Amino acid sequence: MRSTWSGLQIAIHWLVFLLVVVTYCAMEFRGMAPRSYRPWFNIVHVSCGITILVLMVTRLLLRLKTPAPPITPKPSPMLTGLAHLGHLVIYVLFIALPLIGLLMMYNRGGNWIAFGITMPHAAEADFDLVDMLKAYHVTLAMVGYYVIGLHALAALGHHYIFKDDTLKRMLPGRRNRSL
Repeated sequence: MRSTWSGLQIAIHWLVFLLVVVTYCAMEFRGMAPRSYRPWFNIVHVSCGITILVLMVTRLLLRLKTPAPPITPKPSPMLTGLAHLGHLVIYVLFIALPLIGLLMMYNRGGNWIAFGITMPHAAEADFDLVDMLKAYHVTLAMVGYYVIGLHALAALGHHYIFKDDTLKRMLPGRRNRSL
């Protein structure tokens, strides 16, 4: 059995991390840009969001197919349960956020662009639905800041407090060793 995640799983983890940073930055810094540049921030945000959705679904499928490498030393059942709950929240959040965003963009009823391509849209806008989806999207995005922070703190806690190999299992460039 592997002592680390597969190279593909590690690559997806860190690529999603980078895309999440870019996605959040695109929205946080959009207001600082001149109005003429703001559509580009939206294109980056939406394109990264779609990519995150595809990668998170791929990662979830890989995770369901491949058992997790064991943590050494084995954590308590409570920590294991909290880790499973935390990962479930991350998967749900970073699949739901882009899906809600896509539904929001589609239902605006006007042209929108992702990856430099004009995407399909509803024939008629449904602004009530768009407003509701936007409220969910913004709320979940704010929750995302806390989830990301807790995830990072948990990884550091495993490394420095519990002194197990949880963090090391997800670092790039580590050899997969048999137990």
